Order: sequence, then structure tokens, then C-alpha cells
Amino acid sequence: MTPLDRRNFVKLTTLAASSIPFLGFPKNLFEPIDTTDDRLSISIFSKHLQFLDYHALGEIAADIGFNDVDLTVRPKGHVIPESVKTDLPKAIQDIKKGGSNCNLITTSIENRNNPLDSDILYTASKSGVKYYRTNWFKYPEGQSMSEALIRYQEQIKELGILNKELGIVGTYQNHAGTNVGASYWEIKKILETVNPDYFGAQYDIRHAMVEGGNSWVNGLKLLHQNIKVIVLKDFKWGKVNGKWEAINVPIGEGMVDFDKYFKLLKYYGLKPPVSLHLEYDLGGAEKGNSTISVDKKVVFDAMKSDLNKVQRLWQNA
Repeated sequence: MTPLDRRNFVKLTTLAASSIPFLGFPKNLFEPIDTTDDRLSISIFSKHLQFLDYHALGEIAADIGFNDVDLTVRPKGHVIPESVKTDLPKAIQDIKKGGSNCNLITTSIENRNNPLDSDILYTASKSGVKYYRTNWFKYPEGQSMSEALIRYQEQIKELGILNKELGIVGTYQNHAGTNVGASYWEIKKILETVNPDYFGAQYDIRHAMVEGGNSWVNGLKLLHQNIKVIVLKDFKWGKVNGKWEAINVPIGEGMVDFDKYFKLLKYYGLKPPVSLHLEYDLGGAEKGNSTISVDKKVVFDAMKSDLNKVQRLWQNA
């Protein structure tokens, strides 16, 4: 496998509103973003490569064509919090030796007063990490949802203060389900008082569409100024054992309207770092298993296919 050929991607052309009437936006909406490279900067979520050591992780990510690795630094991750002081610098060094970089980590961070959370932040900052994703907050029993959101708002504000000291940016992911952040308004609320330069949203279009249906457009409009990183994956609704579920599928085979989504990102002038997730069946790799039931090449080929499809969809939007 060889890295993607950057020269295969040409400059975006200006799109007229008449070619996208379904959006109903003004004529000059989709002027191309002035950039020297029309590709997205995409990291591979290391959860799906936890059967590889650090060096092999960096090597495979580079060979497939990813810009970076989004490294799991959490329980059962590539780096566990208890060993972060020694293992994270080693992991990043080995990833770089393999030919890749690590500007983004996915963590279990919740509170700057938690010693393990602080260890992750200080070590990540010293190791050159630019962005991290926190854990998801839960709604506690015996406390109203409004009270819980105010409490988490304060925790994020404190994390933002520490982030500024360390020169790192935190993000909170919108995620389908019953934890904090399934709706756009919950995300907006908990980000209300934090310094927006040092803490924002990790916007996940798959989860936005699962929870929001057609209203994901409003959610993007609400949060676009807070977006620091985006997650890309796809899904479709289907019945599993007689019950309707969101079933994860490869990029472009599901219900996510990537063309409309990417056009809106360009409209808002956004081209954030991307974390690519592959949550569909890959022999356990999709679950972060350290041992998988398929040939490794199956996983690598799926990653390359999704990566190429994302870049084409971005270029054509």
C-alpha cells in the first residue's frame, strides 16, 4: 500500500445556488475555501487498530494515507490513564517513527481535579497533542437535568482554563443515547461559559442524524462556531431481532448526506481535523478488540476505502 497521491485532488470550483436548490441558500453560498490543499486532514481512530503496537499503528496509518492517528488514551485503550506519563510519550514517539503523527487523542477526561485526568492533559501537552476528546457525562440520579448541565458546564469551564495554560484544545462529542450531549442544545449549554478558543465540540454527523433526523442542519447551525474536530461515519436504520436500530455501514452506504453536510461545512468556512471511525463489522476491530477474527488486510482495505470515499465526497461537495 502507498500513501494517497495528493495530486489526484484538484481545486474546488465555485458552485452556483441553482445547482443546489434543495438548500435554498443565496447564489454565492458555496464559494470555494481558499486553501493550498483541498483534502481534509483525516486521522484514523486507533480504537480500530488496537491489535497493533504503537510503531505498527503509525506505519499502517501512514501507508493507508491518513494524516494522523486519533489515539485512544482511556481504559482499554492503546494507552491506559494509569500509565499515561510513561506510555503516551513512548506511543507518540513510536507512531512518529512509523511515519505518522498524533495530534488528537480520545480520552476518559471529565474533571481537571481528577489526578489521572490532569496527568493525561499535562503529558499530552508536553507530547505535542493539539486536541483531546473528553469522556461523556451522565445524568446523575437525584439531580435535575438542568442542574446537571450547570455542573458539567462548570467542569468544562475549569478544563478550558487548564487547557489555556497547557496550550491544548478540549472537545465534547455529541452522541446518540441518553447521556449528556445527545441533543445539540445540551452541547451548547455546557459550552456556554468556557473559553471557546480552548474547548469546543467534536461534531459527529452520524450521531447528529440518528438523534436529530432532518434537524441536524439546525444543530450544525447552532454549533458551527464551537466545532474544533469532526467525526465521520455512516449508518442506516434496520431491524435487528425485530427491533429498529441504527446499523453502522461503510461511508456512503448509509443515510448520512455527506454532500449536503460538506457543502454546509464549506459554507461556514469550516475544515476541521477529522477522526474517521469504522463501527461496522470488521471482525472485532470495530469494537476495539486486541484480537480480531478477520485477516488484518480486511480492516486495512476497509479503512482505505472509507478514507478515499471521504476525500472524494469532500472534493465534489
